[in-house]
Amino acid sequence: MKTKKFLLTMLSLFLLLSTVLFGCSSSSTSESKGSEKQVTLDIFQFKVEFKDQFEQVAKQYENQNPGVKINITTVGGGEDYGVALKSKFASGEEPAIFNVGGPQDVADWEAKLADLSDTKAAAQALEGTLDGVKKNGQILGLPYNQEGYGLIYNKKIFAKAGINPENIKTYSDLENAVKKLEANKSSLGIDAVFAFPAKETWVTGLHLSNVFLAPEFNSNVVNAFNAKTVEFKYGNAMKKLVDLQNKYSVQPTVSLDYSKQVEELFSTGKVAMIQQGNWVYNSIADIDPELAEKNIGLLPIPVEGFKEDSIPVGVPMYWAVNKNKDQKVVAEAKKFLDWLYTSDEGKDIVLNKFKFIPAYKGYDSSKISDPLSKEIYNYAQNGKTIGWVFMGYPTGWGMDKLGVNIQKYVSNKMTWDQLIADSKKAWEEARNK
Repeated sequence: MKTKKFLLTMLSLFLLLSTVLFGCSSSSTSESKGSEKQVTLDIFQFKVEFKDQFEQVAKQYENQNPGVKINITTVGGGEDYGVALKSKFASGEEPAIFNVGGPQDVADWEAKLADLSDTKAAAQALEGTLDGVKKNGQILGLPYNQEGYGLIYNKKIFAKAGINPENIKTYSDLENAVKKLEANKSSLGIDAVFAFPAKETWVTGLHLSNVFLAPEFNSNVVNAFNAKTVEFKYGNAMKKLVDLQNKYSVQPTVSLDYSKQVEELFSTGKVAMIQQGNWVYNSIADIDPELAEKNIGLLPIPVEGFKEDSIPVGVPMYWAVNKNKDQKVVAEAKKFLDWLYTSDEGKDIVLNKFKFIPAYKGYDSSKISDPLSKEIYNYAQNGKTIGWVFMGYPTGWGMDKLGVNIQKYVSNKMTWDQLIADSKKAWEEARNK
């Protein structure tokens, strides 16, 4: 009897122990699953031209990294990325990765920016490309790529008009070519010489103005950021190019946006020239692959009294990582950016899918694939470049003040002198807040 009682006691203890052990095992398994739970990277980025390719690459990274989910939101083109980014943060749905443009954005977003000094990509960034995002010994952004812009022209239309683009070296040369194209519009089958998108204040207030303001800041974005005043030393040269594009453009220019300029007018051969950069290659190729591959070229934007044979080349935006996210998210964000820019697989994507001009060491520049990027690379190799300073403008000044003033000017609601005076005053007020 005692033996039977002993056995029953032992059985009870065994069952109790099993229950405890099973429970511990279950708990351990649950914690393990919890520790391996999905890491989500919410990316809020501005470059509409590579949206589809970037989303495909995100899927590729997800497949290779189980447990990582990437959500991409793209805001750009005709939409104001800066305003959208502020709204995104204000909503409480802060992204893990977002974009900053240079020293002014670094100052505005500093409380959110993780130090990226420990990334492989930062170590491989080309000399000078990080200058605009360095602060207090930290690197607060990683360059997307290098870009350049100028006057993209249709080679077939130029040839039909008897214009040799290689002979256009000055503003006078450009003006003569424009007048010849204008005089032969009917026979050339074009609606106008230009499609001047004054609606897009990033094209006018940032890119166009940059060409004429860079000289007074020695083509250095940090100098622009530190400047208390802006003089418009080359304001008259800027006026002449605004007038030239506006006069010989499809009208009305104040309602002409990026999509109409690039896709509806230039890509279909209805205009001969547009002020844009290498980022439009994919948009043109989607509509007319032959035009994109064989029949587009890039003319300089001439600045009388400074350089008339050069194009602006710089870093359009930087990737930033939100330091206030969970540390696993921050680490994965850095890992993703390192993979994208420093792995062999990523380098192939950057060159052949994104069509980027790399801003990092370790790339074979001979593999730059699209004709616009090749031309920009050649301009850079020949020293015919102007720096990008517009990311050193006061917050909102380029698009919301100067770009809007250009809209008023081309609509005859403001004189050029008023445009200069009002824009200078706004710069000084912003710097003295």
